[in-house]
Amino acid sequence: MGSKEYNIAIAGVTGAVGRVFLSILEQRKFPIKNLIPLASHRSAGKTITFAGEEIEVRELNADSFKGIDIALFSAGASRSKEYAKYAVDSGAVVIDNSSAFRLDDDVPLIVPEVNRRDIDGHKGIIANPNCTTIIMVVAIKPVYDISPVKRIVVSTYQSVSGAGATGMTELEDQLREIICNKNSKVIPKIFPVQIANNVIPHIDVFYDNGYTKEEMKMVYETHKIMGDDSIKISATTVRVPVMTSHSESVMIETEDNVSIEQIRKALEEAEGVVLKDDFANEVYPTTLDSSGNDDVYVGRIRKDLSAENGISMWVVGDQLRKGAALNAVQIAEELIK
Repeated sequence: MGSKEYNIAIAGVTGAVGRVFLSILEQRKFPIKNLIPLASHRSAGKTITFAGEEIEVRELNADSFKGIDIALFSAGASRSKEYAKYAVDSGAVVIDNSSAFRLDDDVPLIVPEVNRRDIDGHKGIIANPNCTTIIMVVAIKPVYDISPVKRIVVSTYQSVSGAGATGMTELEDQLREIICNKNSKVIPKIFPVQIANNVIPHIDVFYDNGYTKEEMKMVYETHKIMGDDSIKISATTVRVPVMTSHSESVMIETEDNVSIEQIRKALEEAEGVVLKDDFANEVYPTTLDSSGNDDVYVGRIRKDLSAENGISMWVVGDQLRKGAALNAVQIAEELIK
């Protein structure tokens, strides 16, 4: 990376992903000259700690990006749409964690392990994909490299931190109400129904086709990242009462007959993947394996009995890290190479 240092702004620094941005930049020793933490006027004036220093949070506005090289955005789609242009006009490259630009034709949608070469086409904005999509494509790419993937059927088990810090608080509050106060009726604020002791097959809004926006994101984003619109994809996205890390049950149908051994070997050698797959000894990945860790964990690899050339696997990743902040920082690392 050389000895050059960069001015970095983080928009949405006080949110769940913003806080993880800080720890990952610090852990990976990103070459930072000045760090500018930005948030809404409600959080302006608070301080954050970075590399042992207390830094005051500034209010996000049109003038926030003077002299900034890279702006990491995790402040929601409406704020990205409003402020990213000011960052680009100031000469910064925006890496955006929201859904604002993901499907724009002239904005690269990047998972470095899968399509890092697409970064070069950026026009000032690079999009970070949806967390569930990132975790899935990291596991699918090594298989795709052996044989093109024709079809994917995925069901997700998504943790509450996917809904941000408020989602985590809601699960904690509800569990406390139920366990400590013996109150079986709790009122949901963030989730459509009670999340404690429950599983909710509903993330984001419903479309006319009966799928949710979260499910269709997985379809469109996977097509774009893999550079292959011919893959048939059906997703069911589900919220589970788990704090961090998303799990996914993934069935892949390949064009050619690929052996389990070939897939295991490919995943074992794949960048960003940890293979945990030994059913004879009950070894498989769980959310606790990936929570706080950078890699995508894969196990339960087996022939799918319902499809010719079908493979089923279980995939787990920390969606605040690889599913969000880490992926964005990895994009920034690619940019400065």
